[in-house]
Amino acid sequence: MKLDVRIHGRGGQGVVTAAELLSVAAFEQGLHAQALPSFGSERTGAPVTASCRISDLPIRSHDPISQPDLLVVQDLTLLRDPVVMAGLPEDGTVVVNTNRDLADLVHGGLVVGPAQRWVTIPANDLSRQLLGRPVPNTALVGAVAGMTDLLSPEAVATAIRRRFAGLGEEIAEANVRLAEQARDLVMTTTAGGDVRC
Repeated sequence: MKLDVRIHGRGGQGVVTAAELLSVAAFEQGLHAQALPSFGSERTGAPVTASCRISDLPIRSHDPISQPDLLVVQDLTLLRDPVVMAGLPEDGTVVVNTNRDLADLVHGGLVVGPAQRWVTIPANDLSRQLLGRPVPNTALVGAVAGMTDLLSPEAVATAIRRRFAGLGEEIAEANVRLAEQARDLVMTTTAGGDVRC
């Protein structure tokens, strides 16, 4: 078993933190994992990429993920950049932070492979409700857990509590609830099968 996740977002959205949370949650379950940040210009709003490898075997590769099994897109506008979709296989999975549904995105010109699984989730909206500001990373970590059924809710919650412990229990628990809500939403959305167009 292995899962290669590549996360695309903008500075300030917690892209690197999302990769770290996925890897720590994997460690909590006894899996091998690594988080790999990749920075360009390090400023708020600039495109940022991070990756996470998860495996039940030791991980020998330390290079950036060029062919992800799963893409997380934290900012919908990044889908205009062909680099974001580069390397995604025909049967790859994509989780997109947006309150628009997939049919609306396809009508707007998004090209979706016939065997790809796509899920849209309003991570910014959920984050505003629970945190008071649009920081989508923990919601999208919960969504990845729901899409893959690889990481348990308990492992994700432990990773979040550990990461946000210094910010206070209230903030940590709000982020745990955010991840749980997103996970439940994704699992409900995909219960009838793959989300495709």
